[in-house]
Amino acid sequence: MILLIAAAAVAIPQPAATVRVAFDREQQTAVATTGFADVAARRAVTADDPVRIASISKLVTAIGVMRLVEQGKLDLDADVSAQLGWRLRNPAFPDTPITLRLLLSHQSSITDAGGYLLALDDRLQEKMADPAVWDREHAPGRFFRYTNLNFPVVASIMERATGERFDRLMQRLVLQPLALDACFNWATCSPAAKARAVVLYDGGKVVRDDAAFVAGCPVTPASDGSCDLATWRPGVNGALFSPQGGLRISMRGLAKIGRLLLSNGTVDGVRLLSPASMAALATPEWTFNGSNGVQNEEAESGVQPGGFNCRYGLAVSFTATPLPGCRDDPMGDGRGRIGHAGEAYGLRSGLWVDRARGTGVAYFATNVPATPGTHSALSRTEELLAQEP
Repeated sequence: MILLIAAAAVAIPQPAATVRVAFDREQQTAVATTGFADVAARRAVTADDPVRIASISKLVTAIGVMRLVEQGKLDLDADVSAQLGWRLRNPAFPDTPITLRLLLSHQSSITDAGGYLLALDDRLQEKMADPAVWDREHAPGRFFRYTNLNFPVVASIMERATGERFDRLMQRLVLQPLALDACFNWATCSPAAKARAVVLYDGGKVVRDDAAFVAGCPVTPASDGSCDLATWRPGVNGALFSPQGGLRISMRGLAKIGRLLLSNGTVDGVRLLSPASMAALATPEWTFNGSNGVQNEEAESGVQPGGFNCRYGLAVSFTATPLPGCRDDPMGDGRGRIGHAGEAYGLRSGLWVDRARGTGVAYFATNVPATPGTHSALSRTEELLAQEP
């Protein structure tokens, strides 16, 4: 509470902090930072400070999925009901199976209308029984709707396939092999990384103090306020460690993920993904045709032209779609890139790579002003950070 009061008494600049790391296939090529990771403490932000990176977490989760696909433990095109241990169906389309491919590409017919945050003692199966979480107008595979709730389902499937807790599983599959001091919801990060946590601001106020979160429960506590992670059971609640947005990672670390995407699944001598897996990640699963999806994340019904989502793959966004009404080119140069954007708690983030040119950029900003972009559906702050020389 003392920290919150102190932060409120200090003027919070817009943005409060920005970090941008440019890179090519071999190395980082430029690093730029401005502002403070913690304004009240006057702690300057660095490219080594971990931040809750929001929806770029989905792309990293998908890398973990592809590792399990390569190991034969998951199948992108199988009905996920068998892996979950219970039947997952849109009640309006009970004969249409839902697959990992549909979940990762936001074509599952699941929506966020019923929410996607679950407490420690909640069960995903009960959540999916809520009629509000389903699009009753579109069958699975027929419509794109960006949905966070897809990823707790994905995480539950991963846990059931391996018997491992999602955050620890992602350490084993992705973060440790790449020597990244990163984590989902802090539980598996080092003390040094936790000490460098970036505070998130929105509208000039602290909206998420990750330093305080580190000291508390790393998941949403149970309904009685308890936080006993020993109650965890594989696949019961894949939402616990926020697979949709809870990755804490520095921009140097995120740049390494970008270099992995540039180098066909290999980075710094470590092969994490096969060329076939990389080809799958670099291929769109959905392309907007004017009526087959919702382009804006917050839209719950209807089609709104001029949004950012025009092509999407296995938790991978594609930029510069050459179709009318697509505002998905934050760089403004017409070059197609792959990656993902993030937005939560006043933060905006991005990871974008130009695989043909062999270059990329990782960035975030906190306390981002509402100034719209000039040539994309993203903010002007994001457009400026996304620019390549």
